[in-house]
Amino acid sequence: QRRILHSMRRMEDGRYNKVANIIGHTMQFHPHGDASIGDALVQLGQKELLIDAQGNWGNILTGDSAAAPRYIEARLSKFALEVVFNPKTTQWKASYDGRNKEPIALPVKFPLLLAQGVEGIAVGLATKILPHNFNELIDASIAHLRNQDFEIYPDFPTGGYADCSKYKEGLRGGQVKVRAKISKLDNKTLVISEVPYGKTTGSLIDSIIKANDQGKIKIKKIDDNTSSCVEILVHLAPGVSSDETIDALYVFTDCEISISPNACVIIDHKPYFMSVKEMLKRCTESTVEILRQELQIRMNELEDDWHKVSLEKIFILNKVYLVIEESKSEDEMYKRIDDGLKPFVKNLRRPVVQDDLVRLANIPIKRISRYSSFEADNHIKGIEDEMKEVQGNIDTIIDYTIKYFQHIKEKYGKDHTRKTELRNFEVIDATEVAIANTKMYGNLADGFIGTSLKKEEFLFDCSDIDDLIVFLENGKYYVTKV
Repeated sequence: QRRILHSMRRMEDGRYNKVANIIGHTMQFHPHGDASIGDALVQLGQKELLIDAQGNWGNILTGDSAAAPRYIEARLSKFALEVVFNPKTTQWKASYDGRNKEPIALPVKFPLLLAQGVEGIAVGLATKILPHNFNELIDASIAHLRNQDFEIYPDFPTGGYADCSKYKEGLRGGQVKVRAKISKLDNKTLVISEVPYGKTTGSLIDSIIKANDQGKIKIKKIDDNTSSCVEILVHLAPGVSSDETIDALYVFTDCEISISPNACVIIDHKPYFMSVKEMLKRCTESTVEILRQELQIRMNELEDDWHKVSLEKIFILNKVYLVIEESKSEDEMYKRIDDGLKPFVKNLRRPVVQDDLVRLANIPIKRISRYSSFEADNHIKGIEDEMKEVQGNIDTIIDYTIKYFQHIKEKYGKDHTRKTELRNFEVIDATEVAIANTKMYGNLADGFIGTSLKKEEFLFDCSDIDDLIVFLENGKYYVTKV
């Protein structure tokens, strides 16, 4: 993903590029075939944060795959261009064949890992970090910078309900229960409008049909009307309670699933299991450091500009340029310029070096003749004002970072409202919602009961997950599965 983003930044011209073209460009940095690059790019595009996609990019709700790379297009989002890249603060390394440079890591000024989530396995190590809400991550970052406590919970792109009471901050052993959003259209029809994270409409319908075939629920038919939004209609059999069926769907089908997070990250080439709160704190502190670096780089550039403009003013107003005509060689010319400047350079912030002398010697005579000291003074004052502002930001870097986060939230946050509703789920007892799908028969004279003795006396209806209490004549009893 890093190499894809780097390639897209190199290709960036404001217009969409064919995905096939982006894949080809990325192969300069990633020698692992076009299919893996294409899959990674589609996954990035479906998260709708860093990539502005055009065409059929598949559907996370139905599980439909994207169109072929030659048919779809992409470009970097405005958010990615503002937050992810800065060549001046990026550490570079040579690409695999030494022909290009690629970033070791992109200087992202945002907790991107927690916003996108990630799942993967390699060499005996697995990770599963759930996606979180864009605005809530920014609020939590600001809270951390203000030394306040915060909590963050997952937010899934597929919506639904989530019970995060056992989330354990994303550590191993934690658990998030996720449910589909089910409502009643009428007494005979249920509507599923949001699916659990990681499930598609197809896999959800399959699990409902399977539960129906096993006699755990009773439905007449299912209609799938999903397009841009999920709409699965579950038509109930006559005489079946809609409320009990909703509970049964959560118990016996994929309408409720458990997700086990496993927040594992690599720091300094070693794996660490850390909570999502700790990750957010590290990301926030990293953002502070990157912003400090950017300000310091800008400060150095302004210092350099101030030095050049001030030196040029001394060179022209004190007519030091006249010594150039008297010089017989290049070395003599540079020496004469250096000597001519010496009486006037006490107030400069750094010493005059050879590069300064070369630059002064190359100023065109046309510019010297049109030189305005008034304009030069205004330019110098403008530089000094900006230097004050930048130094003030460096001195109050925490406040500056908080303002940066608030700006990002104001600019991009309106597109990232919470999709998953947080709830505490009541525990549904499976035996209470299971339908009576089994008949129990008995030959009490000989002491036999069971579900297969169909020629004997019918005793009662029950469910195949019920427990049976059997009382014997001698007063003993025992509990057994149906």
